[in-house]
Amino acid sequence: MNLRLGVDVACRAARQASCTDDTGKFLWAGHRFRTDPGDLDALWAKLPAGAREVTVIMEPTRNAWVPLAAWFRRHGATVVMVPPEQSADLRDYYNKHAKSDRLDSKVLARLPLLHPEGLTAETGIGPGDALKRAVKIRSGLVHRRTTSMQRLDCPRADGPSLGWRDRVGHVQDSIPVAVPLRQPAHRPQLGKRRLTDFLHRSSRGAWAEERATEIIAAATTTIELWGDEFDFDELAADIATEARLALSLCEEISMMDKRIGALYAKADPAGIVRSAPGVGVVGAQRIHGRLGDAKRFRNLAGVRSFSGLVPRRDDSGHTATAGGPTKAGDACLREALFTSADHARKIDPTLAQRYHRLMTVEGKHHTSALCHIATVLLTRIAACLRADQPYQLRDIDGTPITETEGRVIVADRYTVPKATRTARRAATTTSRQPRRNERAEKGVAERSEAPPVPTPA
Repeated sequence: MNLRLGVDVACRAARQASCTDDTGKFLWAGHRFRTDPGDLDALWAKLPAGAREVTVIMEPTRNAWVPLAAWFRRHGATVVMVPPEQSADLRDYYNKHAKSDRLDSKVLARLPLLHPEGLTAETGIGPGDALKRAVKIRSGLVHRRTTSMQRLDCPRADGPSLGWRDRVGHVQDSIPVAVPLRQPAHRPQLGKRRLTDFLHRSSRGAWAEERATEIIAAATTTIELWGDEFDFDELAADIATEARLALSLCEEISMMDKRIGALYAKADPAGIVRSAPGVGVVGAQRIHGRLGDAKRFRNLAGVRSFSGLVPRRDDSGHTATAGGPTKAGDACLREALFTSADHARKIDPTLAQRYHRLMTVEGKHHTSALCHIATVLLTRIAACLRADQPYQLRDIDGTPITETEGRVIVADRYTVPKATRTARRAATTTSRQPRRNERAEKGVAERSEAPPVPTPA
């Protein structure tokens, strides 16, 4: 006899389990337990003796399912995961009552009979994988650093005069100077020589006398604009705080890169993901970490669906409409694929041809075209991983080429005209801002209908 154990996983409350045989008959239902070895042993002892195979069906509820899956696998059970959307639809069909944990566990136990295609075997620990966690943490650190950079780079934090940005340069270049800065450098009384020594020491030789002259000029302009109405000491303290945070995040990211590099080398020793064009070192680590084992998917369509880049479709009779991406998958994976696709279209002629056709023939926006390219790139990377073969860069006719040759071919054949990009951007802006465009058109019509203003004699 084969047993099916449906488990409704809760994050804080007690879990509930229901058990059926291979015909769908309930042996018992609504057993409550906690993620505790004693409770799990009692649950396992409750199963009928003599079962040939035990299949545990769960939904991926946050990370609460990971320790349960590990415990059940160690005891010989097969753990399968079910998309929450499918189980919710089946629950509504099974019983039109309000949602309950007992009902969820009963639906999951009978799901192999009702919808066997919705079962996906899970052999790993999912979000518990070290590489998957590490690339997610790194992504969060990068976003935090970007926020600090933007605060430093905005006019309010960069200085009360826009001339500072032009003279100092990019915010990343000014961070080593801003950290040891305790007194405002806006004051010309600091002196050019002392300021030059300070900049040379703080920037490790990158900035010297020329930059000191520019900063003194910007400080003079700022004082002329603000006078004594602005507290420059507090502004310097704010800038130094943000700069210290940014530098601390840079150090954390650097340490994470070393750790992720070792994990990726172990997970993908052949460097198959890294061999794809436009992916790079960081992109390969993020894609492989968030995608996981590509061989666990039933087919390549499942890989595309997992990314959330596939469009929504609504087909009925003779009508068929496609919407935007479902975004039902991993956001970190989509971000890495989108960035890699923008570089890959400049290297791979086959991807560049697709991008050129979408932009010039089908009238797609740059973002929409890149989503399509990202989906194709993911499909090819997954196919290479499933076949254990590196990505082979080829021309349109199938001839193997190098990356340098690919860049030349793309630049010669598939460069999108600037006028086309401008037209696509304008068309998308018009469609996304209907009320704003309506007000603008109304204003133009009112001005055209207004009587002419008489010219004074």
